[in-house]
Amino acid sequence: MIKPHLIVMAATGAVLVLSFAAAARGGMPAGAKTQLLWPPDTPDLKDAKDKDKPTLTACLPPKAKANGTAIVICPGGGYGFLAMDHEGWKVAEWLNSLGVAGFVLKYRHRGNGFGHPAPLRDAQRAIATVRKGAAEGRWPVAPNRIGILGFSAGGHLASTAGTHFHKGKPDAKDPLDRLSCRPDFMVLVYPVVSFIEPFSHRGSMVNLIGGKPDKKLIEHLSNERQVTPQTPPTFLISTDADRGVPAENSIAFFLALRKAKVPAEMHIYEHGGHGFGMNVRGVPPATATWIARCADWMRGRKLLDGKPPKRPPAARL
Repeated sequence: MIKPHLIVMAATGAVLVLSFAAAARGGMPAGAKTQLLWPPDTPDLKDAKDKDKPTLTACLPPKAKANGTAIVICPGGGYGFLAMDHEGWKVAEWLNSLGVAGFVLKYRHRGNGFGHPAPLRDAQRAIATVRKGAAEGRWPVAPNRIGILGFSAGGHLASTAGTHFHKGKPDAKDPLDRLSCRPDFMVLVYPVVSFIEPFSHRGSMVNLIGGKPDKKLIEHLSNERQVTPQTPPTFLISTDADRGVPAENSIAFFLALRKAKVPAEMHIYEHGGHGFGMNVRGVPPATATWIARCADWMRGRKLLDGKPPKRPPAARL
């Protein structure tokens, strides 16, 4: 989300009912639990105000509905603020309706004084946190079914997490760093992807890496150039009417995934603009179906099947 927009989202069936309920209620879902992402003595957070410290909020589906899949949610905001409602809390509620656990990430950004690599470190730690909690039986989640979903600049963060990850550092002092921070799949909604192409969103780039960044850093964070066969399967959506973050961002990432033989699905809608997220009014009916298409994609990848593990798995993560 580049600016706050009051637009968007309708769908069909149960998802439509849930979306209208979420729109009417707003705010953090009932029963959600928030934790600090980093220990209080983390060096670069010692002087940060409480409101600026990154957090992870667990929004869990009913036990009877949980299917073992979880998604870390990265709201957009141009790396300058976070659109927490229609690109955060409402997304978690929709995922819960599918039996998926939603983990809303309040990551650091330029609006509270942070640039690269702070947002990426937050996303990586969020994935590892969910994976550790899943392995310990803290949440109804399987450690190998943890995805990441991002909107706009949050889509850049999600695609960065999916192209810049480690598979665990066995000798790390922090137990979370010993776990893989690779997401098992990605959902990218009107994402910023490239910083090097003419269709990049300069505002997000400047907020993340400054006005005169090193050329190597620009390329390093142009995620269409960082795709490998190890990049997770990805679902992408954009609109042809988006002038802020053109559809070429999604297209470039899709083509890179295709070249690397990574499973991917992409939808480019004619209308809808940018920034609609889970809002329920003002979006053309076709564009509003993106949430149903995303659910279909997850269902096709067996992410909505099965049940969470009954006990912590014995296998090494």
